[in-house]
Amino acid sequence: MLVKPKPEAEHSAGKSANAAESARIPSPDRRANGTVYRVLFAIGLVHLFNDSMQSVIPAIMPILQDSMKLSYAQLGWILFAINFTASIMQPVVGLFADKRPTPALLPLAMASTLTGMLLLAYASDYAAVIVAVIFVGLGSAAFHPEGSRVSHMAAGPRRGLAQSIFQVGGNAGQSLAPLLTRLIFIPLGQFGAIWFTGIAALGIVVQLFIARWYGRTLRAAERTKKAVVRRAMDPAVRRKIAGAMTLLLLLVFVRSWYVTSVGSYYAFYLRDAFAVSIADAQIYVFLFLAAGAAGTFFGGPLADRFGKRTVLFGSMVLAAPLTLALPYADLTWTGILLTLIGFILLSSFSVSVVYAQMLIPGRVGAVSGLVTGLAFGMGGIGGLVLGSWMDAAGVATVMKFCSYLPLLGVLTFLLPTDAKLNAWANANGAER
Repeated sequence: MLVKPKPEAEHSAGKSANAAESARIPSPDRRANGTVYRVLFAIGLVHLFNDSMQSVIPAIMPILQDSMKLSYAQLGWILFAINFTASIMQPVVGLFADKRPTPALLPLAMASTLTGMLLLAYASDYAAVIVAVIFVGLGSAAFHPEGSRVSHMAAGPRRGLAQSIFQVGGNAGQSLAPLLTRLIFIPLGQFGAIWFTGIAALGIVVQLFIARWYGRTLRAAERTKKAVVRRAMDPAVRRKIAGAMTLLLLLVFVRSWYVTSVGSYYAFYLRDAFAVSIADAQIYVFLFLAAGAAGTFFGGPLADRFGKRTVLFGSMVLAAPLTLALPYADLTWTGILLTLIGFILLSSFSVSVVYAQMLIPGRVGAVSGLVTGLAFGMGGIGGLVLGSWMDAAGVATVMKFCSYLPLLGVLTFLLPTDAKLNAWANANGAER
């Protein structure tokens, strides 16, 4: 049963915490302290571009498997290369940007992705594919922490909605992977990746606009910056924050492995279990990912209304029985269940980033890089482990195992409430 937090207590604690945090994070519009929607939609659009190009990698895997005669384990290494590259670099970029925000990183990140797409289109062997996806991974690593920071700066009072707009662009881009396979890579083959260099070029143009706004905002913040007194954190509170972050990362682990199992390998399961062609199987994967993008969008406003912890827990407890039923469903119910699971499970995607920012206020880049970077990293490790296991045990066995993963996420019920996080943040910092 979902429990609505007490609005009066949370509002009171939230006002104090937001006052403390406003001294640490520059506000984009000092005239009104409002939400800058043009910037939010622009960064969300670039997120769509970035993740649609990143989704080229799992989309092209059936083509590479046929043309280069790759095993599931080798496909897993491709996923590992792109996701692990992104996961390692994201927290590093976030830490650097927290100390020295760098608007130029945004167009440079897209330039790295463009290079990766160009190399992928002309890759002649397995090693060349690995190099190409590493460039795409580096571009993603540089983009996500700074993109999340821009979203935070442009959010005004609507942080959940702002993060949802940012993240829904990425999840919408990821949902395009099965359509890319069906419409581009099956008819055109590996060289179809060349079309995405044009998308990357357009992304660079939009990033230049965002970088200019970002730079102006930083300069305005420097002129109006207030000093912050940071008190020594109570060791007991520090331990509680560490425990809450561990539980949150467990949620990220569960969600990443499950999404990887469906997004990267479910087409093979449908081919084996129902004799569905790879092209037609992409429709089912698209239903899961597209519903996930919709869930990502609605998750933020729901979290603003009912609380972040409530949405995090609800996404797990409601998805678990559906994932357990999926391996035993017929083809019609498979499509229905995949749609429901995608919407519910990924409704917590943007919320987990905002919750982490509340856990460790004032470290937007590092925290966003850690959470989204871990999602990429765990997805990469999941792709490698699951792919190797499929070679040994078969696709159906691994899919049944993955259906139990969301049960672990139910432990997020133990996370602190939003009001408690606001109280911790207020106790750790004050304006001077």
